[in-house]
Amino acid sequence: MQGGARVRQYTLMAVVLAFFAIFLLYPIWLTVRGGFVDDPITREGFTLRHVALVFRDPVLRDGLINSLLLALTATGLSLLFGLPLGMLSARCQYPFKRTLDAAILAPLILPPFVGAIGLKAILGRTGSLNMLLGTDWDILGTARFWGVAVAMALHLYPIIYLNVKAAAGGIDPSMDEAAQVAGAHPIIRLLRVSFPMLLPGVFAGASIVLIWSFTELGTPLIFDYNVVTAVQIFQGIKEMDASSEPYALTAVMLIVATIMYFISKTLLVSDGSVATTRVLRAGETKILRGPGAWQTAGLFFAVIALALVPHLGVVLMSLSQPESWNESILPTRWTTGNYAAALGHPLVSGAIRNSLVLSLAAATISMGLGIAIGYLVVRTKLVGRKAVDSLSMLPLAVPGLVMAFGFVAVSMSWPFGKGDPLDGLIDVVGSNPNPLPLLAVAYAVRRLPYIVRATVAGLQQVSVELEEAATLFGARLIDRFRTIVLPLILGNLFAGGLLVFAFSMLEVSDSLILAQQERHYPITKAIYMLTERLNDGTVLACATGVWAMVLLAVCLGLATSFFGKSLGSVFRV
Repeated sequence: MQGGARVRQYTLMAVVLAFFAIFLLYPIWLTVRGGFVDDPITREGFTLRHVALVFRDPVLRDGLINSLLLALTATGLSLLFGLPLGMLSARCQYPFKRTLDAAILAPLILPPFVGAIGLKAILGRTGSLNMLLGTDWDILGTARFWGVAVAMALHLYPIIYLNVKAAAGGIDPSMDEAAQVAGAHPIIRLLRVSFPMLLPGVFAGASIVLIWSFTELGTPLIFDYNVVTAVQIFQGIKEMDASSEPYALTAVMLIVATIMYFISKTLLVSDGSVATTRVLRAGETKILRGPGAWQTAGLFFAVIALALVPHLGVVLMSLSQPESWNESILPTRWTTGNYAAALGHPLVSGAIRNSLVLSLAAATISMGLGIAIGYLVVRTKLVGRKAVDSLSMLPLAVPGLVMAFGFVAVSMSWPFGKGDPLDGLIDVVGSNPNPLPLLAVAYAVRRLPYIVRATVAGLQQVSVELEEAATLFGARLIDRFRTIVLPLILGNLFAGGLLVFAFSMLEVSDSLILAQQERHYPITKAIYMLTERLNDGTVLACATGVWAMVLLAVCLGLATSFFGKSLGSVFRV
């Protein structure tokens, strides 16, 4: 009986590993291999000249440098916003705490490239700020780099905040109390005791923000900041069948992102001050009173107000009539008709249908995989289960742009390439493309970590003794899981599934790259295409963005009610 159970467990592991091999490792391999092949047509031979060209070509080299500087700047700004707020939220009570803790996550409900549209309306040369102050600052022209960096930081700092808050909440207060008894100054205690123990959360969040901002595609596109690697890859998609340059550029991006990830991990592991200790008791929140309490709340208010500037711009633009917000502080003509017009527009309505179907499919795929992976990680002692867990987290470390590019390469390779057995079944850049299966799988792979972490957390909370008791009465594994385990982890699955669904609805890189024809556009690709349309394009794009904000806000709110303080674990490699 025990031997049969292990065979079934190893069979399940083999299925999961096969999925990762086909839909995660194979696309990455095709991308890397394509950057080093000698002949771009036959994909044969080996050469370093394509990769060397990335560093010799001044335009490509500048794109890589700009991407690195953007990533470092956005990560630094995200730390500036998220680190102190995460520590304060974990350790202090202040006025309006619950409301402010929820509002601080608001940037997550809007894709950064949609928020960039709102920023352009407010910070542009003829935008609200210049009209209000009577100035002529070209903030998004001469300082376009900072516009992109700030837009990304305002979207990504909640990832730092969530990870720091979780780490700060797990610090044993007895260590700080011991330093206080020894006469250590509060600043010394913060720098020498508390902060080193926060480093796991800081590095976990910062590594995700660094890689995310390094490979961000949508925001530079909206700001017309095209000398960055992500945009250069996007513009080279059409040349994939005849040139190795897009492959080489993507391979370099992957290599740099991998180096970033391992540097962050090395810094974390090598720092002896971050040695793990057993928490003897949970930390107590300090009740702030007087000016300190209101100063803390004021800090939250200030960051939230700054972070909501893009949202405000999108909402105002969605309420304005076409061409009515130019060289004025606010729109000169208002309307609510854009919301109905957006839903009724054939491009948007078709995109919404596509996104709903694709996101539901992705949630279904990832939920099935998440349950299997969670079971293997928590309920078995199989050799290789840690590798399965690591592979499930890998999509957080691998740039979404690289994964999307890899899926394009899959559609051009055996068995889907020209003349191959499944030619035409899955295609992206052909004359009659069919990218929908790849989009669903790409969404599922990209958001799989959310459901895996939710499932693992749920299974860890369910006592194995309940299953053992059912085993004594002869219950089969499938019956034990269906009648005992599944009802107890249903809330975790629901929360993880909501996150997968919501973030799949607003996935950017996969949508922009894999959907090349209008009939296949998901909602984010439709928003991007609307921004390039004259007259009413921008207002309809913003109205669609507001609908997307409402959807994601509801999903994120429901997920937060299940995850609570552990929400940050889904954004941790």
